Amino acid sequence: MDEKRLEGAANSVAGKAEAAYGRLTGDAAAQAKGGAREAAGAVQRIYGQARDAVADAADNLGDTASDLASQAAETAGQYYRQGNRAIASTIRHQPLGALLAAGAAGFALALLINRPPAWRRQRWSGLRDWR
Repeated sequence: MDEKRLEGAANSVAGKAEAAYGRLTGDAAAQAKGGAREAAGAVQRIYGQARDAVADAADNLGDTASDLASQAAETAGQYYRQGNRAIASTIRHQPLGALLAAGAAGFALALLINRPPAWRRQRWSGLRDWR
């Protein structure tokens, strides 16, 4: 619980008591001062409640975010393990197909890596000379 909330409650009670004392004695200044102190205590108490609410929301959000992150990591690990098992099973049952697929992927990667940069490629200029 926030200390502002406790201070506000204490000031509110003290202000009520002071205002009641002012009403009993007929002292308008004490009654007004008590009412002001009661109002200030109420404001302090509301401020403390707001701080508590924000702290609780932040705690809940932190717990939720960490829970979601751990669930995501666990799910990602499960998908990784399932994928590993599926690939291993495919390679075990169809070694020639897996070898051909790996060779095709390597060949495509080599073509992508070894192609000339875009600024060095020659373009067909037959359309410009046609006029």
